[in-house]
Amino acid sequence: MGKDLIQEAERCLQCGSPRCSRGCPVNTSVREMIRLFLENQLVQAGEMLFQNNPLSLVCSLVCPHEKQCEGACVLGVKQRPVSIGEIEHYISDYYLNLITPVVQKEFGKKVAIIGSGPAGITIAILLASRGYDITIFEAHDRIGGVLMYGIPEFRLPKALLVKLEAKLIEMGVKIRPNILIGPVITIDDLFRDGYKAVFIGTGVWKPRSLGIKGESLGHVHYGIDYLKNPEVYSLGENLCVIGAGNVAMDVARTAVRSGVRNVTILYRGDIESITAEKHELKMAKLDGVRFEVRKVPVEITDDGVLYLETQRHEDAGGKAAFAPLSGPPQLFRADSVVIAISQGPRDNIVSTTKGIEIGRNGLVMTGPIGNTTRPGVFASGDVVTGAKTVVEAVRVSKMVADEMDRYVTEMLNAE
Repeated sequence: MGKDLIQEAERCLQCGSPRCSRGCPVNTSVREMIRLFLENQLVQAGEMLFQNNPLSLVCSLVCPHEKQCEGACVLGVKQRPVSIGEIEHYISDYYLNLITPVVQKEFGKKVAIIGSGPAGITIAILLASRGYDITIFEAHDRIGGVLMYGIPEFRLPKALLVKLEAKLIEMGVKIRPNILIGPVITIDDLFRDGYKAVFIGTGVWKPRSLGIKGESLGHVHYGIDYLKNPEVYSLGENLCVIGAGNVAMDVARTAVRSGVRNVTILYRGDIESITAEKHELKMAKLDGVRFEVRKVPVEITDDGVLYLETQRHEDAGGKAAFAPLSGPPQLFRADSVVIAISQGPRDNIVSTTKGIEIGRNGLVMTGPIGNTTRPGVFASGDVVTGAKTVVEAVRVSKMVADEMDRYVTEMLNAE
């Protein structure tokens, strides 16, 4: 155990009304975690964290702590807040290395989980711990969803997801990789085969296009696709990334680590309106990523991106907006272009299933606790809300797991 980490924990004031817990979307008991840590009760601390948040190991690394627990730390008013994420990660990693889950499956409690991203993993762990017979259907070859294929290795080591996968298997969860529900196996097939409930947590994997000329050229790629396997892309020495969200920052920083000499983010707004987390923006700048702001792409050519300068104004709601100025487009030279302006859900499930309503943006419509418009089918995570934080998916999925448990229990009692 690092001496520095102990000293960091000792800085905690053990506040009577801890703001840090209120700043956490899942209300992690930070004060209790640090108390147990300093008393060398790591197993108890890890169990408390895991029961409250099955993805504590992941959230301790990828959460925007500066906006949540650490941002609310009272010490941060006049000095540096306690490094809560680092302490949580140490405890969570220790705990998962040590424990071997023991669960007893109950007859008839059979549930299918489609997608193994943050929402799917959370549902699987919570229901498996209650005796459910769980099968996960995953379109990729490894579980994790956006955690495995959307967050770079330097932010989230994939070995941690392998560790979570091992725990799921120890809990008796069955995993079917490389299976896309919809074209081959439908939701109707799942109910036919005895699943009492189905959970959809398929995320958002369909890249949004710019809708401009040149997107089909051979040196143009989409951010969410690039992050799945950066090693297979040849981007040259000069890369232009279009977009300014967290995905765009991940693409840019990954490209730098992959040997691209000059990486530039092209954005129609200004620095102040960038949607990425401020920490990610700072780290991108530290990594040497350049920013060309107030430039809107109008066409992609073999030589790069044609753009127009933009002018800032306020929209009807008083928010900053940026309109292109008139004049001939200018060329930003680039060997490759990656478009990272957001993603939406695929329609492989809803197009083959009756009774599941979607909104205009393609997201699955649910009630407040994950019920879709088809009985027995539940959903949460990005496929419902659009791209959000991992901890937000955990927060909602905990409630959805309770509702699924109630639904299946009432069904079995009625049989």
